[in-house]
Amino acid sequence: MKKPFSERFGDFMAGKGFYIVLFLCVAAIGISGYYLFASLTPDQDPGVAVAGPAEVTVTPAVKPTPVLRPTPEPPATASPLPPASSRTPAAPSPTPTAAPAAEPTPAPTPPPTAPTVFTWPVRGETLTGYSVEVLAYDATMGDWRAHQGLDIAASAGEQVLAAAAGTVIDVVQDDLMGTTVYVDHGGGLTSTYSNLASVPAVEAGDTVAAGDVLGGVGSTAIAESALPAHLHFAMFQEGSPVDPMEYLP
Repeated sequence: MKKPFSERFGDFMAGKGFYIVLFLCVAAIGISGYYLFASLTPDQDPGVAVAGPAEVTVTPAVKPTPVLRPTPEPPATASPLPPASSRTPAAPSPTPTAAPAAEPTPAPTPPPTAPTVFTWPVRGETLTGYSVEVLAYDATMGDWRAHQGLDIAASAGEQVLAAAAGTVIDVVQDDLMGTTVYVDHGGGLTSTYSNLASVPAVEAGDTVAAGDVLGGVGSTAIAESALPAHLHFAMFQEGSPVDPMEYLP
């Protein structure tokens, strides 16, 4: 009985057929390699054996040198002008003016001088005289002390006159000397009138002339209450007591 083709092919391959197939494969591989190698070296004769390994030289591509071009500057942008209505006009140059002529400095007003006309503020006996260097006995206080003015006897209510022209600078109710009027006569000279009645006839700021009424004799000076009715009259030059008798006629 004839074997099937598959069994016969298997027997062939198990025998000499295997070596035949192997030889054919090796021959095919060799021929393919030969033609592949010959294609890589076309200038040589295909029949001449190639001695030594083939050398392949690769020339690097030369990169072109870049040309530096200047960077273009951005175009200048002109700022738009503001509207004419909002523009500030330039200030006009000031016109030089002539310097004003220096005015002469007025001469200072000299202070008023002391008056030359004096009068007695009241007429009467001098009960206590001016004494600042020698102590005088004070009957009211019961001791010896300085006395800076004149105690001139006068009846209660008798008018007291300004000893000289001047300005009333103060009217006070003194705790010890009672109602007192101060008059500035100028030149640093002032006079005081104490132990007046409670309500005097003048007030601060009044201008008086020699002989003008300042008030009436009273009994308001507690420090001299032991004396009979009188006027306490004193004068001062630049704040220091002076003897009224050097000014009264």
